[in-house]
Amino acid sequence: MTSLVRNFEGGCHCGTLGFVFQTALPATEWAVRACQCRFCRLHGALTTSDSGGRLTFTVGDVDLLERYRFGLRTADFLVCRRCGVYVGAQIETTHGAFGIVNVLSMTPVPNGLPVSTPAEYSSENSDERVERRKKRWTPLERAV
Repeated sequence: MTSLVRNFEGGCHCGTLGFVFQTALPATEWAVRACQCRFCRLHGALTTSDSGGRLTFTVGDVDLLERYRFGLRTADFLVCRRCGVYVGAQIETTHGAFGIVNVLSMTPVPNGLPVSTPAEYSSENSDERVERRKKRWTPLERAV
């Protein structure tokens, strides 16, 4: 029996940044993470990914896309310069591009999401962080 792939759409408040997250996992089985870094805490972000899914980010006006890098500088955190919403993050590696989405920027936010799990990554070095993301994050159709 094959699972039905569903599209979950989302984006920033003003509509400049968007995404389509494709997954066969029902929302009730998503791994929802509450990263404990200062950036994610200040944005109130809850993120998810599916290594068996697909993700596409879209940008209506490239001048309004803020690619914010901090900490180990291994990924671009995608923030709208107009409305300030953090929609997700992406990383480009030699094995392809991968991303996560902020589930709170989905329209609508899916019902039945699991309680978020606090996630702490401060002990990772750059190589460990990239390897974890390659395994857990969602493959990107294309990086923005």
